Amino acid sequence: MTKISEPTWASKLIFLLLCVVLIFTTLAYGAVHQPIIAIVYIFATIVLILWAADAFISGELRFNRSLLQIPLFAVFIYGIIQIIPFGSIAETAGVSGIPRTISLNPYRTQIASFHYLALLIFFAAFLTFLNSAKRLRTFANVVTIFGFIFAFFAILQYVLSPTKIYGIYERAFAQPFGSFVNRHNFAAYMEMTICLPLGLLFVGAIRRDKRLLYITAIGLMGVALLLSGSRGGLVAFLSAVFFLIIISTKTKSYGQIGLKIGLAVLLLAVIIGGAIFVGGESSLSRIAETAASDDITTNRLHIWSVTGEVIKDNLPFGTGIGAYGVAYTKFDTFNGLERVEQAHNDYLQVISDMGIVGLIIGLFFLSWLFRTGFKSIKVKNTFRRGIAVGALAGCFAILVHSVFDFVLHTTAISILFLALVALVVQSGQEYEDDTEDRIEPRRRRRREGKAAVVKQFRKEKRRSRLSSRFAYFCFAAGIENACEKPNYPVRHVCDRNDQKHILRIKPQKHPDRSYY
Repeated sequence: MTKISEPTWASKLIFLLLCVVLIFTTLAYGAVHQPIIAIVYIFATIVLILWAADAFISGELRFNRSLLQIPLFAVFIYGIIQIIPFGSIAETAGVSGIPRTISLNPYRTQIASFHYLALLIFFAAFLTFLNSAKRLRTFANVVTIFGFIFAFFAILQYVLSPTKIYGIYERAFAQPFGSFVNRHNFAAYMEMTICLPLGLLFVGAIRRDKRLLYITAIGLMGVALLLSGSRGGLVAFLSAVFFLIIISTKTKSYGQIGLKIGLAVLLLAVIIGGAIFVGGESSLSRIAETAASDDITTNRLHIWSVTGEVIKDNLPFGTGIGAYGVAYTKFDTFNGLERVEQAHNDYLQVISDMGIVGLIIGLFFLSWLFRTGFKSIKVKNTFRRGIAVGALAGCFAILVHSVFDFVLHTTAISILFLALVALVVQSGQEYEDDTEDRIEPRRRRRREGKAAVVKQFRKEKRRSRLSSRFAYFCFAAGIENACEKPNYPVRHVCDRNDQKHILRIKPQKHPDRSYY
């Protein structure tokens, strides 16, 4: 059990700042512009200062020992290694003294490496200061409520001003949705926010009087996701729903599985109906299109084939983190008028940027994430199990979406993803302030009560059969008086939780004397 020390004012400010960063990066166009990213780095610095203040006040440095922090630190270190000069390139076009580095674009690699360092700071802070059941509950509520409000705003903007963000910012050759310039990023964000309340709902952690609110929030977020018109987002969302059904069903009862599948189908029907009602016919028709496109920046099949050539040419060390755009031009078979900066597949781009090292780091992160997640979803506390199930499903959704897009390159999505990973880790811990699990004991009492009634029923039925056999024995032996009033049980009344469960037992027929 994790002991909860008295939270300091610095610890409270860090938790508040983490919630603010999560919301701010989303509303600030996903934090993809340099001025916004600079503000994010300032937030990371403030977190470090408050962390030091918390250690000074409490007399101890709080730090989570989860191994999931190692991959982010390894990416930062390897990025620094990629920009270390090893000799110089031969004179080219009259220019000499150019340092030879692993990275084809050392400047972009340096920026990307320190970006990973900032993400590591936020991730470590999430792991360290989501250290109580109260904070887990508060943070889950923040994600759910903000996701609901954000989805409502996105739908409203889709109806009133589909090409302008906040009605003022319009980007040429862009298809914005919500506060994101790219609709795929919005879909990815909704995938993660919708999975958290879905996980709580599927495991039964939501009280009956609040279920309608959660279902409404889930439905609205689903409608917004569908209206975005992202094919990868729809595939990821469907994958997450069925993944939720699998990991939230503890028993192999076909009734429970069927009920959850029916609920998922009903939810999808409501979402599609809501999207059509709002006017999303164009979004629904776009989902039926193929992956090929006339626009080179979205023609994934061509980009993936070129990425394969980039990987083969730069093994085993990679092209450098963030240097994909430079490496791509050498193998591009098109005219090169349109620049491609991302591989539209995060797994291919990790191997392209970091080679074999990136492959090893990625496999370690994914394996340890699911290893930790499958442990966390087995906790007895219903609420923490719901958090673990929802957060793990959200991570699974974004990992599926990463096959089709580069959504994790957006700062806001990366921060929310790392927050969900932290929820997966921390929900597996026991806390002193864990609330009493009222739902699971009630189910357990109901099962035990039914088992007791069935056991008593079988006992009385067995006694009835013995009484019938004894009556036959007495009749055959000529003992008349023993058979006059056979003790046949007619009913059994079991009082449990102020409810009477009456079981009627059909008595055995009295032996017919004339037959003998």
